[in-house]
Amino acid sequence: MKVYRDPSSLIKKVREIKKQGYKIGLVPTMGFLHEGHMSLVRKARKDTDCVIVSIFVNPAQFSPGEDFKKYPRALKKDLVLCEKEGVDIIFAPESKKMYPRGYSTYVNVEKITDTLCGASRPGHFRGVSTVVAKFFNIITPDIAYFGRKDAQQAIVIKRMAEDLNMGVEIKVMPIVREKDGLAMSSRNVYLNRKERSEAQCIYKSLKSAKKLFNSGERDSKKIINKIKRVIDSQPDTKMDYVAIVGTKDLRDIKRISGEALVAVAVKVGKTRLIDNIMLN
Repeated sequence: MKVYRDPSSLIKKVREIKKQGYKIGLVPTMGFLHEGHMSLVRKARKDTDCVIVSIFVNPAQFSPGEDFKKYPRALKKDLVLCEKEGVDIIFAPESKKMYPRGYSTYVNVEKITDTLCGASRPGHFRGVSTVVAKFFNIITPDIAYFGRKDAQQAIVIKRMAEDLNMGVEIKVMPIVREKDGLAMSSRNVYLNRKERSEAQCIYKSLKSAKKLFNSGERDSKKIINKIKRVIDSQPDTKMDYVAIVGTKDLRDIKRISGEALVAVAVKVGKTRLIDNIMLN
């Protein structure tokens, strides 16, 4: 396994790999890797000949006052995990290499970034789309892997890849959960023991939504109200948003007739967590 810091060096290496006819799989991450990330790596290992993992805490997707500086970082541990899973290349650039002085080009996917996390975190998806587009240009992967926990992100990246004819297949893999049901996230480390216990209400609320749906309920408002009641039952939780939306356009659905995404963002103490479930 080799670690690349400089984009231009990796571009040269990728060209060599492509000349040999090898298929490249990319797993973009912000590091502090957990089993959710590793599940993507294992899938990439099965599908492709060369697995590249990017580790980069992207400043462009953090707004002022967010947790960019304190976002957990553990590069040495990440490298050990990746080597154990047979990763071929790590791309861990410095910010100044990705955004050099005078940098002024950004990618903005419209409409579907105006809702959910896009409404709560203005500019977030512009930063995500820009850095992923840069990864795609540097690495030219055949397949890129994303987790379904960040459902809106996956939908945004799919739309960007299609609209810009990037020629990369986007595979979205299932959410990996802790034993208590909490969706795996690098930010879970922020939670103290009490908050961790209260955070379990997020997945419980989603399971209650699915139970209502499976019993025949199709009124989104009633399902949303059930979710709110479950989350509001915990003293240190605060709802950021809950929505039932289409899986392609992310528009609100009043009455569910096909596939729908139930998405929530909840603050537990000072930590903002997201989760979702599919209804179909």
